[in-house]
Amino acid sequence: MIRRRSDVWTAALLLGPALAGFAVFYVSPTLRGAYYATTDFTLLNEPAFVGADNFRALLADEQVWTSLRITAVFAVANLVLMLVLALGLAALMQRLRLRTWVRSLLLLPWLVPNVAIALIWGWLLDANVGYLKNLLDAVGITGVTFFNPDAALWIVVVISVWSGLGYTALLLYAGMLQVPAELYEAGALDGAGETRMFFRLTLPLIRPVLALVLVVSLIGSFQVFDLVQVGYGNNPIPEVRVIYYYIYQQAFSFYKMGYASAVAVLLVVLLGALTYVQLRLMRADRSDLA
Repeated sequence: MIRRRSDVWTAALLLGPALAGFAVFYVSPTLRGAYYATTDFTLLNEPAFVGADNFRALLADEQVWTSLRITAVFAVANLVLMLVLALGLAALMQRLRLRTWVRSLLLLPWLVPNVAIALIWGWLLDANVGYLKNLLDAVGITGVTFFNPDAALWIVVVISVWSGLGYTALLLYAGMLQVPAELYEAGALDGAGETRMFFRLTLPLIRPVLALVLVVSLIGSFQVFDLVQVGYGNNPIPEVRVIYYYIYQQAFSFYKMGYASAVAVLLVVLLGALTYVQLRLMRADRSDLA
């Protein structure tokens, strides 16, 4: 009994700083944002309670739903491309047993800050001096610039996939390493090929890891901001004005902090619902390896 109490106090001591930081930097701003969503706060006045007025206003605001639609298209495209490519790359790493330094190189794009990534790609795809843009023009692929309305959103998708692919692939690879080799040997003895074993053995057995990747990637996709903000020099074209940029614009360009908080609350509720549905559909709390 004494040992158990000692373990509890040790755990509390170790977790204390992290929990304090979580309360100060996450819980407190969340509660304050929820409060501001019910006020007319503009950063220039004392907030006054207005009830559900901000929520009624956002329901009638077409720009909110347009931004959500653009973000949803980005999220789906980013999620599908990321997942397909990351699964293929993770399967290759599992089969080829790449060296540690090769796997480490895959993390490099993910380690680069998104601000730097946006600046680098903005230069590469500059309409006048962009090296990559001129290279694509030379092979007959024209119009690939940040400010081309037809290509802008897909360019942001490609950049996002490029920056996060290595990290996602390594997460899936770590999950694949947990699958016992005996199962693959048994499958090979039964005459199953690589493709069949991948879909019948690997994917079902890494379901919890796959669910984690899907949830984190979905939330991250809906939070895309810096690539748009920096890549377009604080003036994105309508085709890439995602919901996070709309919230930022309402709060810090128009000083409608209360209204921006209401839109943020809507986004939190939406992401919470999508996350719950994903976890339930994928049965993330169960593992076939247990």
